[in-house]
Amino acid sequence: MDNFNYTFHPDVIILKAIPGLEKIQFWISIPFCTMYVVALGGNSLLIILIWMEHSLHEPMYFFLAMLAMTDFLLCNTIMPKMLALFWFQAESISFQACITQMFFVIFIFVMESTILLAMAFDRYVAICFPLRYTMILTPSVIKKIAGFSVARGLVLTSPFVFLVERLPFCGNNIITDTYCELTKISRLACADITANNIYTLVMSFLSTGLDVFLISISYMFILRAVFRLPSRNAQLKALGTCTSHVCVILMFYLPAYLTVLTSQLGCGILLANLHVVVPPALNPIIYGVKTKQIRDIVIIRLSRLGLWCGGEGVQEDQTN
Repeated sequence: MDNFNYTFHPDVIILKAIPGLEKIQFWISIPFCTMYVVALGGNSLLIILIWMEHSLHEPMYFFLAMLAMTDFLLCNTIMPKMLALFWFQAESISFQACITQMFFVIFIFVMESTILLAMAFDRYVAICFPLRYTMILTPSVIKKIAGFSVARGLVLTSPFVFLVERLPFCGNNIITDTYCELTKISRLACADITANNIYTLVMSFLSTGLDVFLISISYMFILRAVFRLPSRNAQLKALGTCTSHVCVILMFYLPAYLTVLTSQLGCGILLANLHVVVPPALNPIIYGVKTKQIRDIVIIRLSRLGLWCGGEGVQEDQTN
């Protein structure tokens, strides 16, 4: 008798956004919409700038373009539906669209983690083996790293679709969130989800856990090499090339782990939503401000358009 109400999956999933704050959802959407626009504009500008400027055709900037592309994709995977939910109360999403969104969120997250690991390797080679930098990070190697990040994301993420699709559901189709999050979809099932939980732990270890460990190891070698430099100015200059990357790493991983820790609290939903829009919005700004070469190119181009009055001095520095 119990199996009579089971179905392989519901037709639609209902997203309930932020319970208890329905009346102010429109106002909550304003900062999210602002950050979404900044993320789209900033990452698009960064990709175009790196593509057009031959002086930026270096390994560090190619990795930065990959990071900007993943941020761009992550925002567009989640934010349109979130804003529709906030503005038009568009709570329903088909089950297959929900699974597709879940897949791309995890896939892009794994890709971005891989790219951050590649950027750490880039800084390690640049500081520890500066004379061999271009010999190690050749265009062929960079293409292989990009292909590996995509392949790794597909291999680690694809089993989630099978694990969720195999589950039977029996009526409950409401998720308290603004997007289709894996754990909350699995909890709707009327079956044991131990296999899903085990694979989630395994995947977390093989992706973000392993990446954080390897990034930490790379920075241990970087710090050891930096402190062996003869002058303090050289040490500060070497560390300065890593500050942007460190800031991006902290913004990417810390909110993710905090989201897991606060998932049982009311603030967990807001934190999870901030995690998918704040880093994509801030990453281009961080690299634009911290990276002199990008900053100077932007200033020069703005000055040519008459939008910046201090670009002539920068242009002279570039030509000298």
